[in-house]
Amino acid sequence: MSVLVNKDSKIIVQGFTGSEGTFHAEQMIAYGTNVVGGVTPGKGGQEHLGKPVFNTVEEAVEKVDADTTIIFVPPAFAADAIMEAANAGIKVIITITEGIPVADMVKANNYLKNKDCRLIGPNCPGVITPEEAKVGIMPGFVFKKGKVGIVSKSGTLTYEAADQVVRQGLGITTAIGIGGDPIIGTTTKEAVELLINDPETECVVMIGEIGGQLEADAAKWYQESGSKKPIIGFIAGETAPAGRTMGHAGAIVGGSDDTAQAKKRIMKECGIHVVDSPAEIGKKVKQVMA
Repeated sequence: MSVLVNKDSKIIVQGFTGSEGTFHAEQMIAYGTNVVGGVTPGKGGQEHLGKPVFNTVEEAVEKVDADTTIIFVPPAFAADAIMEAANAGIKVIITITEGIPVADMVKANNYLKNKDCRLIGPNCPGVITPEEAKVGIMPGFVFKKGKVGIVSKSGTLTYEAADQVVRQGLGITTAIGIGGDPIIGTTTKEAVELLINDPETECVVMIGEIGGQLEADAAKWYQESGSKKPIIGFIAGETAPAGRTMGHAGAIVGGSDDTAQAKKRIMKECGIHVVDSPAEIGKKVKQVMA
């Protein structure tokens, strides 16, 4: 059982015919992802990369039964693209776009509260279930199938963690890049919860950053859940000056609890195995799963 995406997901690309959408859709299709079409307003009826192009998401849902979308729409129009997908009945909305105005994301997030869907991102690398579906911009060759779930704010550290795990002879169930913007859809806690509740995931790697409360919230949920599945935690940005957030994150500074040291302390108190560098992730995963 995978989390969020699998070989049966019917995926469309919003911003399909643009340069970013084209490049990454090609990579996704080459990986074996079930891309069933794409959306570019005004270009409906055409074919692109051997797949149909639709004018609207609603049309894509109607014609090819799409249930998942990946958004490569420019920042000024991306929030509208998210709301359009939700309104059309798409269940999983993965938004890669960086630089969406915060006010737009507040509006989009409020709109999604009454919809039966899940938003991943924005400003994220996407989601991958190895050997089934790559819905994002991550390098697919790094990921091998296995029993370790990954949740990360950072795209680069998602790939690094996967590589470390694979080097230990293990593999990944699903890796979720939640994104580093101030307003995101799925939080660290929600992503960790999905993986802890997944019967095939036996261990979770949680990669956070200084700034904000996301990792502390996830750690407290994990402790309260009573789960016996181990979590390995890493916080990036330990050497940054006090009060600083990660460069791409722009997370809200929450005071004394959002430093790397405070987050590590909370995670340890909640039963999470904390490592001090990405290079230790794979070895610690292997150790706790032995």
